[in-house]
Amino acid sequence: MSSRDEIFATIRANRPQVDRPLPTVPLFDASPPPSLLAAFRESLERMGGLFLDPPAAGDVLAPVRTRIASAKIVCSMAPEIEGNLDIARISAPQDLADVDFAIVRAAFAVAETGSILLGDKDLRVNAVAYLAQHLIVLLDPADIVVNLHHAYRRPELRNGNYAAFHTGPSATADIEGVLIHGAQGVRSLSVLPVARERALSTS
Repeated sequence: MSSRDEIFATIRANRPQVDRPLPTVPLFDASPPPSLLAAFRESLERMGGLFLDPPAAGDVLAPVRTRIASAKIVCSMAPEIEGNLDIARISAPQDLADVDFAIVRAAFAVAETGSILLGDKDLRVNAVAYLAQHLIVLLDPADIVVNLHHAYRRPELRNGNYAAFHTGPSATADIEGVLIHGAQGVRSLSVLPVARERALSTS
């Protein structure tokens, strides 16, 4: 047994055996907004994110196709739309450094903060959500919860190896008080509301 294993074994053997129930935490949802989608949009835009309005008729993915029309490298993890870089062929995160647009479907979103949750099952390679220049997120309006208290009860936070909340694009204002987007991550984060069950053409 290595010294590391011995230390961990000793800690486990001497861990206090206390079975205390967790305190009951209110969900703070007595007065939810009339529309979770509208509340999410307001919070998203406040944090610098872009809300893409789906067309009233026709191709619901048209706003996404317009945004990626002139992009050189598009990596899509969403089955609804096709990219030209297959995430399954990525062997190292640095291979994603030239991605212009990454497209992913969110596990769920939070109306209170305008956040979307992306997990390892959504991203396939976690770094794509940070190395791409722009991130486009498909969100089912039925997957919006009212606040973070509800979000922390979602199974996606426990069932995967990785999960992170993304709230708008990367931003910093530390340098001379000037707001800069994309300093440590994506330059823009756009969200298009699209139901999961909708059958969409990728042509």
